[in-house]
Parts: sequence; C-alpha cells; structure tokens
Amino acid sequence: MSGGPVSHHGVVRRRRRVRIGGRDMAIDLGTANTLLYVRGEGIQVSEPSVVAVDTRTDDVHAVGEEAQRMIGRTPASISAVRPLRHGVITDFEVTEAMLRHFIGRVHKSRFAHPRLVMCAPSGITDVERRALVEACLGAGARSVQLIEEPMAAAIGAELPIAEPMANVVVDIGGGTSEVAVISLGGIVVSRSLRVGGYDFDDAVAGWIRRHHRLAIGEQTAETVKLDVGGVAPDTTESSTEVRGRDPVSGLPREAVITSAELRDALEPLAVEILDSVKDALENTPPELAADLTRNGILLAGGGALLRGFRERVEAETGVPVALAQDPLTCVVLGAGRAIEEIEVLERAVI
Repeated sequence: MSGGPVSHHGVVRRRRRVRIGGRDMAIDLGTANTLLYVRGEGIQVSEPSVVAVDTRTDDVHAVGEEAQRMIGRTPASISAVRPLRHGVITDFEVTEAMLRHFIGRVHKSRFAHPRLVMCAPSGITDVERRALVEACLGAGARSVQLIEEPMAAAIGAELPIAEPMANVVVDIGGGTSEVAVISLGGIVVSRSLRVGGYDFDDAVAGWIRRHHRLAIGEQTAETVKLDVGGVAPDTTESSTEVRGRDPVSGLPREAVITSAELRDALEPLAVEILDSVKDALENTPPELAADLTRNGILLAGGGALLRGFRERVEAETGVPVALAQDPLTCVVLGAGRAIEEIEVLERAVI
C-alpha cells in the first residue's frame, strides 16, 4: 500500500525540481521591439529589434537600444537594420544573431539551451513559421513552441479564454495588426493584416515630404506621431516643429506640423485596420456575437495607444472597447504565463 504514495510524491518532487530549475523563456519577437520573459523571473529584456552589422566582416556591432541610436547615423561600413518586417523574418542570419545576443544576456553559459515559447502572428505562412523556429534553434534553444500573438495577448490580459464565450482581441504591433475571436481556449475567427506602427510612421514621413517638401528619418517620424498623432474622433489641436532636409536644396530646414494634418495622414491606415475588425466580427458565429456587448473588445499592442483609436473602434463597432492594462507587454506576459501554467500552454500553442 505504501508504494503508491511514495512514487506519487516522487513524481511531484521531480516536477517541482524541473519547475524551479528550468530557465525556460517566452519571447515576443516583434518588428519594433523584442521582449524576453524568463520563467519565474518576469521580463528581463525589452529592447528595439535592431542590429548594427559591420558590412565588411558581417560582425554584429551592436544590438537593441545601442543599435537603434545608430539608425541613419552610421558610416558606410556599418549598417543598422531591423531584421523583421511585418512580423516576419527578412534577414535570417541577423535575426539569429539578435536572438543569440538577447538569450545570452540571461543565460551567461554558452552550454545553456532553454526551452522557448515564441509569439508569432496568426497570419504567417508555414515557410515563415519554419524560419522562426529555425532561427530560435540556431540561437541555442533546445525546443521551440509557437503561440499566436492574439492568444498570448488574451492570456496576458487575463481574459477568461477557457470559457465558452467570445473574447475579442485586437493587437496592433509594429508590423502587423491582428484580430481574433477566442472561445474555449481556441481561435474561432482571426484576421491578420500586415499593417502596424511602422506603417503609421511611413505615412507620417510621406505626408510631410509631399505637403511640406521635407525629408525626415524614421525616428523623427515616430516622434512626430507620438507627439501630435491621432485619428478621428480625436480633436486635439496641437503642433510640433520638425527638422529635416529639403529634398531640392539638400539643406536642413524646419516645418510646423499640426495634429489635424496627422489625422488626415493616418486615416487610410486606421480605416484598413477597422475594416479587418468589422470583418472578423461579421464572421463570428451568432451565439458568440451575442457575448460581444457584454465582454467587449480588448486592445493590445503599441499601436492601440494612438490617440482616438479606442473611441473610433467603439464608435464603428458599437461594442465596448477596453485598453489592456499594459498594451506593450501584454503579449509576452501571456506567453510567460503559458510557460508557468503548462495546461494553458498545451491549449494555446499552434
């Protein structure tokens, strides 16, 4: 009789040892920023997804914040690049080097091979998914499991995803915007759009070039967007001075940009994202659609912080909309919880 409990306790003890000793990680590898969550320790890395590479030797010169400061300011021999575009890998070797660098910050030993849970856009192809897994394994991971970003955001925001009711997540990242209707731990309807925060920045830079004949860099465009950017129904009246280069004379010049101008510049992209949200809601089964007025929509991702966007989604869908408690870390916290709670992981991984 005594054999059963002893072996049972042995299993429990073994599990506990693995849980405490495991340095498993969750990574939100975004077009804009990479966040790394270590099991039992929380978020350990939150840096821009930028790598500065020596073009002569292909050596990595800097990664993260240090590399971002170099964008548009490097000599010909150094190139500061973003190895992801629209949530997918565009430069495989550089992505692998960046992952290795971030993992190495947490794992000092080069013999450490952590298990990874990697966040992925729900609309990626099999080829893009394989590239993501290969990059993680190449960077030293022992095993990789992918979790869809809207699902991770829902877990991070502590939505009741296991219940038989509709939970709607709209996640607007740097390179992709995703809409997902989640019920019983699975995605019922999803829409993935390759439009995000960087497209907003490009729209700002394009508008200023066309209407003020002024060329600006991507970091200046982002600063202008954060300072005075917004979408209707936001009616803020403010302005900011922008310094750039006159494309005709080549000389530096200044211009004043107003928030009304930026509303016009960002409107086409806002409409594109809203159309995706409405399309997903229109294709939600009627039983789940009835839950929407009760549960509403959760907004996550940096793009959700754009002034007026929450009110716009609410006005156009007729559904209450809430901003996640921390839109920027919501996805990686959800992937981190998925590591901590293995049963959540088993339901949520692709």
